[in-house]
Amino acid sequence: MKKYYTLLLFLLPHVLFAQHTWPEELIITPEKTNFEKTSTYKEVIDFLQSIQKLSKEVKVISMGKSLEGKEIPVAILSKSGIASAEEARKANAFVIYIQGNIHAGEVEGKETVMMLMRDILLGHKHYLLDNQVILFAPIYNTDSNDKMEKGRRPSQEDSPLEVGIRENSQGLDLNRDGIKQEALETQALFTNIITPWDPQVFVDLHTTNGTWHAYSLTWAPSYHYAGEYATYNYTNNVMLPALTESIHKKYGLRLGPYGDYSLSEGWPVKNFYTYNHHPRYLINQFSLRNRMAILSEAFAHERFYQRINSTRAFVAEILEYTHQHAAEIRQVNKKAEDDAVRKVKEQAGKAKKGVRFKMISNEKLQHFLTYDYTGYKKEDGTTAWFRTGNIVEYNDVNYFDQFEATVETTIPSGYIIPAAFANIAAQLKKSGVTVTQLSKSATYSGEVFIIEKFSKAERKFEGHFMATAEGKYTSATRKFKKGDYLVTMDQPLTNLILYMLEPQSDDGLITWNFFDDYIEKQGVNNKLVEYPVFKYYKK
Repeated sequence: MKKYYTLLLFLLPHVLFAQHTWPEELIITPEKTNFEKTSTYKEVIDFLQSIQKLSKEVKVISMGKSLEGKEIPVAILSKSGIASAEEARKANAFVIYIQGNIHAGEVEGKETVMMLMRDILLGHKHYLLDNQVILFAPIYNTDSNDKMEKGRRPSQEDSPLEVGIRENSQGLDLNRDGIKQEALETQALFTNIITPWDPQVFVDLHTTNGTWHAYSLTWAPSYHYAGEYATYNYTNNVMLPALTESIHKKYGLRLGPYGDYSLSEGWPVKNFYTYNHHPRYLINQFSLRNRMAILSEAFAHERFYQRINSTRAFVAEILEYTHQHAAEIRQVNKKAEDDAVRKVKEQAGKAKKGVRFKMISNEKLQHFLTYDYTGYKKEDGTTAWFRTGNIVEYNDVNYFDQFEATVETTIPSGYIIPAAFANIAAQLKKSGVTVTQLSKSATYSGEVFIIEKFSKAERKFEGHFMATAEGKYTSATRKFKKGDYLVTMDQPLTNLILYMLEPQSDDGLITWNFFDDYIEKQGVNNKLVEYPVFKYYKK
């Protein structure tokens, strides 16, 4: 006889989710274990298989396989039966993609996704499918999820008792792989989800590493640096403030912008810093793709059930917002895309874009919530700080969440890549860029970049000695051959192309060593070397 379980979870001053009775197979591991354990890979797969049997409005597909051969499941939720990217395009469907477990020690998103699947497919949130297709990827880092041990994340205080590891089985951080795309998971994500499905909104679910602010969850948009302003402005200044207000009103949870502070700067807190702008971070790349993205960071120092609670509330409210504002979001994204292409057509050879940036503060946070600290003077004259346990508010905290260009470059009409550099063309294609080949010889006028200095980091990062090129552009006319690669800039991913191909970019293909062999064989630093990618303004 089938067993049913009635759950009334997360009883707070405001009731977060309605009571419901679920079949036994839909009760997830944290619920079964008093929130002492997180779900294994098999338990996630079993849940997905079970819910497919109970609803015709979900289809589970595989994004691809990990190094250890595990399928990376994606659940497609659609009231109209859409089960492929092609069907979504034909229906002009609004698509949102929500991902958990990119870091396998940060498991709240994994559990949240399964809970919300119950609520949407079989419960009181079924209406969320009225006008959107939801893609849920609960366990993106499949291999590392089950490599569980105690003490992996001390800030979580063994809640749950054991969690997996951060990197994938290739030893790579999946959230630093957006440009180089060396991880099998990243390649699968771009090839089978991001490029074909083209989600209007991308949501990545994390847990912080330990700063003792006092928000149940912090968030960040896809940052504006080299992208168009429209998507960042809407996400950061319209959607996220609205979500923060509604979640506090409905659920009694306090949310705020993502960041960290350093006690080395003294106390009370004066500065709060977000993370880097680089498009290697999946969230940030969406600014260059003319789409919206949201980073969710549950508060590490709350208990496991509380972190699930806040993550679940945040994701549920995001889906409420996209349900109500789908047309508006699509319109903003289209404006960003049109603006990016128009800028190339009207201002190529004139307008400039940043390719290196520094973090700055143009904003002061008011009523900033944090745990308080007290200090004492040590014998050497320095101050040691200890957390008191009291939650306080501070005003006029400098928030470093803006990025100012330190190096700019002129927007071209396009780039020419010699046929010998097929790997560069292939890397662009992985990201969804349109690349063609010349059908006959042609002459182009533009600029070549002369590398005067080429340096590499002394320590490895994600398996790479990060590279930096210094030099200058000089005017040139070049004849190119049939088979050379042509990348025109009047296409939607124009800002991503610029960031990947510009030689002085702080997160481009030079950064990730794609040109090392060529540059080093040319004897750089002993003589001037011409960067092989040609920037053209006219044919």
